[in-house]
Amino acid sequence: MVTTGEDLLTTGQVAKLLGSSRQQVVNLCERGELPFVKVGAHRRIRRDQVEALLRPKPELTRDQLKSLWLHQAVAGSLVTDPDAVLGKARENLDRLLRQHRETMTEVWLKRWQDKINEGVNAVLKALTSDDPEAVELRQNSPFAGVLSQPQRKKVLESFTRSGWERAA
Repeated sequence: MVTTGEDLLTTGQVAKLLGSSRQQVVNLCERGELPFVKVGAHRRIRRDQVEALLRPKPELTRDQLKSLWLHQAVAGSLVTDPDAVLGKARENLDRLLRQHRETMTEVWLKRWQDKINEGVNAVLKALTSDDPEAVELRQNSPFAGVLSQPQRKKVLESFTRSGWERAA
């Protein structure tokens, strides 16, 4: 399958790609598992959404899960004080970009810069999503210092108590 981004498919076309019935595609849409748009009375599904459904997400590693938990706590701070959190992230980015010139880290830090420039919603998605880009972004996070040491310790203790210490 070649992705063109806005290539809209009918439920019948999606059913063929998934090896399922049209009704199963409609059910996926109604449950919110497959995003769609309405064109008149008919559902249309973007080809890239179908491709995403066909590619299972890899399981997060223990370190990736721990990072997700910490960044979800940062997201809590972000929604209560966006100016302070984004200010701290920008300050960290300036320093980190100077330290990591011409490295792969610089690429990810510039992506964070783009997310921050897009606004709070884009940053929230990157902080809390388990999609591959967000996982990579969090490995190069500019949010150090947003959580106090006691807050960070509480999150890590909760992470451990929740049974994640047994994760891969």
